[in-house]
Amino acid sequence: MTKGRIEAFSDGVIAIIITIMVLELKVPHGHDFEALRPLMSIFFCYVLSFVNVGIYWNNHHHMFHAVKHVGGWVLWANLHLLFWLSLMPFATTFMGENDFASATVAAYAVVLLMCGVSYTILVFALIAQHGKDSDFARALGSDTKGKISLVAYLSAIPLAFWMPILSLVLIGIVAVLWIIPDQRFARIVKS
Repeated sequence: MTKGRIEAFSDGVIAIIITIMVLELKVPHGHDFEALRPLMSIFFCYVLSFVNVGIYWNNHHHMFHAVKHVGGWVLWANLHLLFWLSLMPFATTFMGENDFASATVAAYAVVLLMCGVSYTILVFALIAQHGKDSDFARALGSDTKGKISLVAYLSAIPLAFWMPILSLVLIGIVAVLWIIPDQRFARIVKS
């Protein structure tokens, strides 16, 4: 089957996820900048989550440009990714409204880890769909950034109970690694 519906559905779900996150930013009562101070942690969490969701959307978009066709397992793997991404608004608000308490940062890291795991499962489903010797599989290569991300998220979970801010720094470093879109798939789309 073609990939158009999976791309459109994913784009729609991700747009809703971002919308839900921004709706959690409540307008403060007050008429000066001091009224914004209590919202700073929630706003920081929103920015971090917006960047992370944006990274997944961007890389999903680039990856699906290289996809020729999808099958049932790819559809389920994609839904698995969307499930974990859909928990980002909850994890974001939980962390932001509780001022980065250890358990909330750990929960946020768990959601990010599962987003990374589900993205990896989606990649494996696409390789199975296209074949291990396909252009898609060759473009993917060793996926070093993906592996580093999973290890970093896994490390951020216990680190959150010791130093939550350091855990967030690690999560931020992973985001910076992925800010530049994944160009591996661009090469095969051009050919």
